[in-house]
Amino acid sequence: MAAGRDVERGFPHLETVREAVTALYRRLSGDGVRSFDLSVVPADVAFADDDDLRLGAQRVARVMVAQLRLPEAPVVVTFREMEHAAQIEPAGGPEYFVELNARFREHRRDIGAALAHEITHVYLHRLGLAFDGVRNNEILTDTVATYLGAGWLLLDAFRQDRLSSQKLGYLTPEEFGYVLAKRAEVFGEDPSVWFTSPQAYEAYTAGRRKADEDARRPPLTAAGWAGRRAYARDRRWARDRLADGAGPVTSGPYTFENRSQLRVAFDCPTCFQRIRVPVRGRVRARCGLCRTVLECDT
Repeated sequence: MAAGRDVERGFPHLETVREAVTALYRRLSGDGVRSFDLSVVPADVAFADDDDLRLGAQRVARVMVAQLRLPEAPVVVTFREMEHAAQIEPAGGPEYFVELNARFREHRRDIGAALAHEITHVYLHRLGLAFDGVRNNEILTDTVATYLGAGWLLLDAFRQDRLSSQKLGYLTPEEFGYVLAKRAEVFGEDPSVWFTSPQAYEAYTAGRRKADEDARRPPLTAAGWAGRRAYARDRRWARDRLADGAGPVTSGPYTFENRSQLRVAFDCPTCFQRIRVPVRGRVRARCGLCRTVLECDT
């Protein structure tokens, strides 16, 4: 949890976020990721004023277990004073045992967000998917929770006013928005209608703009005039360098290589797997990982 000036903004972890998306596709395959086509809906994680706290938290936890296709098992949720928002033993079982920060007794609307993150830890443990380092692993957890339809609640928990701020998770609000926008591109989803926090909506909008940039980079045909002109200049420069015996020539987001013929390599805008296509004008390429079809002008 972060409060006040501790709320980091912008896109400082974007490289790790993209690596997390790639790792998820590699572990699940494109079809596996697309099977998570439905997100958690607000009604399933809502708390009524007269709901029993523990029973309600356990109900929401079961929603997260089902969303992530984990085996059904008893879920025990307790509350205690702690530094972090929550914690779980990923390798525990057969029941799921989650501890939540005692502050959630009074902030029930954010219980779903905390549970989404913690239960994703269990999911990743069972997948055998992890990054080196605690912080990178937490970024992986936030990214996977969001991309698989459970983590939009983490962004909605971001709220600010004149006196205070609150954010859950390790991604910045804008990075949560970016991952949500990437999910929305794949599933045709509009998560903005679920936000109760105006600040969450603004962060989603900023993240969506950043995500849109990925689909407008050369050699994709959607690249703008300036990008296309820069690409043509870089391609001429690369041809000259390669003709002089240089190795792969990188310029910005793409790399030119000369094997049997000139090729350009760039990141898939959906899963960020590296794609290589021949430099021969209009080309339609299919990403070998996520199976996205890309229109290119090389």
